[in-house]
Formats: sequence, C-alpha cells, structure tokens
Amino acid sequence: MMSKFMEWVDARFPATKMWEDHLSKYYAPKNFNFFYFFGSLALLVLVNQIVTGVWLTMSYNPSAEEAFASVEYIMRDVEYGWILRYLHSTGASAFFVVVYLHMFRGLLYGSYQKPRELVWIFGMLIYLMLMAEAFMGYLLPWGQMSYWGAQVIISLFGAIPVIGADLTQWIRGDYLISGITLNRFFALHVVALPIVILGLVVLHILALHEVGSNNPDGVEIKKKKDANGIPLDGIPFHPYYTVKDIVGVVVFLFIFCFVVFFFPEMGGYFLEKPNFEVANPFKTPAHIAPVWYFTPFYAILRAIPDKLMGVIAMGAAIAILFVLPWLDRSPVKSMRYKGWLSKIWLLVFCVSFVILGVLGVLAPTPGRTLLAQVCTFLYFAYFILMPFYTRMEKTKPVPERVTG
Repeated sequence: MMSKFMEWVDARFPATKMWEDHLSKYYAPKNFNFFYFFGSLALLVLVNQIVTGVWLTMSYNPSAEEAFASVEYIMRDVEYGWILRYLHSTGASAFFVVVYLHMFRGLLYGSYQKPRELVWIFGMLIYLMLMAEAFMGYLLPWGQMSYWGAQVIISLFGAIPVIGADLTQWIRGDYLISGITLNRFFALHVVALPIVILGLVVLHILALHEVGSNNPDGVEIKKKKDANGIPLDGIPFHPYYTVKDIVGVVVFLFIFCFVVFFFPEMGGYFLEKPNFEVANPFKTPAHIAPVWYFTPFYAILRAIPDKLMGVIAMGAAIAILFVLPWLDRSPVKSMRYKGWLSKIWLLVFCVSFVILGVLGVLAPTPGRTLLAQVCTFLYFAYFILMPFYTRMEKTKPVPERVTG
C-alpha cells in the first residue's frame, strides 16, 4: 500500500528523487570530523528560532507602549512563556556560535575554493541576513540596551555623505526611534528576513549538493569512482551521517539546555542587564555595546577615529569575506597541506577576531583603542596579503584518496 502511495506521489511530485538526490544517494566523503557537525546544528537552531519565534509573537505586542510589558507578560503569566523566551534568546547566541564554527571550518579546509565559490557566497549571504535578523530582533524587547543600541547603529548611516541624514530617517521611519521603528523592525524580523534566510539556506544546500561536500583533506571524491559511478571514498549521507549528526545534536542539546535552565542571561552577555529596564529616551546607559556576536565589528568601528571611515571599515570587514575564494591562490585546499605562512595567518586572524570581540564589549580606553587598531590591521592583513603568502609558500603533496 505504501509503495503504491509513493508511486502516486512521485507521479505528481519528485519526493523519492529529492530523498535520493539529497540524502540516501548523496555521497559525502567518509572522513568528516568534528567540525562537520555545525552545518546540521545551524539548521537545528534555525528551526528552534522559527518555532519559538512563532509562539512568542502570539503574546507580543509591537508597540512602544506595550512591547516591554508584553515581554514581562510572556515571562511571568504566559504558561511556559519563560522557557520559550529563553529558548529563543539563547538560540540567537547559539546560532552565531555554530555559524562562526561552521565558517572557521570553511577557512580551515578551504571549503570556499573552486568549485565551491557559490556555496561560500550563499553562506555569507545567510550570515549577513542573520546579522540583520538579530539586529531587528534586538530592538523588540524595548529595553534600555535595545533602544540605545539601535540608536547607535542606525545613526551610523548618518555618516554617509549626501544621503546619510535621509537614509537614517527612512530606516527609523521617524525623526527618532519610536513605535514606528519598532513596528517595522518587528515586521522585518518576523516575516521578511526569515523568508529570505530560508530561501538562502535552500540555495546553499542545493549548491553544496551540486558540487559535493569538501573534506579535511580537500580531495575531490568525485574524481575516483567505481564501475557504478559511486565515489570510492564516499558514503551515503543517509543513514551514515544522519545517525552521526544525532550524536552531535544530543551533545549540543545537553549544553544548550544547561544554559537555558541555569545561565540564560550568561552573565549579561546573552541578555544584558540594562535590557530589564524599559526603554527611556531621556536616560542613556553608562556603557552602550551591542550583543557579543556583533562586538568584533563594533570594535573595528570604534578603532577608527573618523566616523565615516569607521563605518567603511566595519562594512569592509564583512564585505571582504565575500571575495575570499578569489584571494586564496594556494594550489591546495586544506590547511593540512598548506604551508606554515597560511597556518600562522589563520591563527593571527582568529586571535585578532576574538580580541576584537572582547574589546567591543568593554568601555573604550586609549590602551584598548590602540589594541583594537592593531587587531583591525591584522584582520584586514589576513585577507589583503593572502594572494601573496598562499602563492609563495611551499605546500605538502595532497593524497589522491582521502586519508580517513
């Protein structure tokens, strides 16, 4: 009966073909390691954000008068509202943790190199949309840090010559951040941006499955096939990696739930203390800083004395990631076989990014500003010098088959 039902469905919709193309007959390299958990974990957190977000909107009121009170209502009076809110707020930080680790794996194993340039670009577009989504959602609790954080970020557009003032007013929808701003950010956060993100995720996966997954050796498994056209170093994604990913999901959920139930505010890094106070345009917090996942770019902004140049540097720090596939001139993909220059520069880049993230949380001082300027220089040097050090360094020979 099930077979006949599937025949009826397949005649009208390619259900079996999709299952085979993307799971049961999609052959992935057999040497995936720890870093390959984070793609599926990102998908898991995306589902969490959508499901919890839908439930939260049922009790949230996107108006300047009621937004803060409606969040308190969710936390105190809605049945299980507190856990929905904490799942969503912790999920936002968890999303960026797994995405940053997913991106690090791409840098480590050269997953942006030919023929995966489009996979990387779609991934970067997802990252850009996630930043926009997180920024829009950050305003919704209508607390002090939500209000003033948005005030600082939106005012940056005012540094753009000629159109800056009009663009800032257009984004706010008013002369100041008000209920109109909150309402339009709510619409973008709940409807527009999730649709764009879901569409980009589909494109990202389709592009990946078209060219095949990379692996820690950077060896193209499609080059070595058996008589049936099956890669010699490949195994079906289902059931092998679907089962393996369940292990990663279980471990992730243990950590995630531990944070949700015991440290949902994470010492003020996930939910800042000023955000438990209703937004007040007449009371500026002692220190304004965005959420931790924006702080590396915020530190780059503050490191440049000129406001316009700071905005350009912050935008360039994200934009330069898009051209990474064309900056790397190395004949090998994986860091396993690249020279010591690539390894040192990747380490310098990661350390600089973490230091910038820490500096972005802290109040600026002359010493911290100087350190931020040094780290900003190293951040950009990693990319700008990449065409030179990847071309001149001596690489190791890459095996013809994956090494396991």
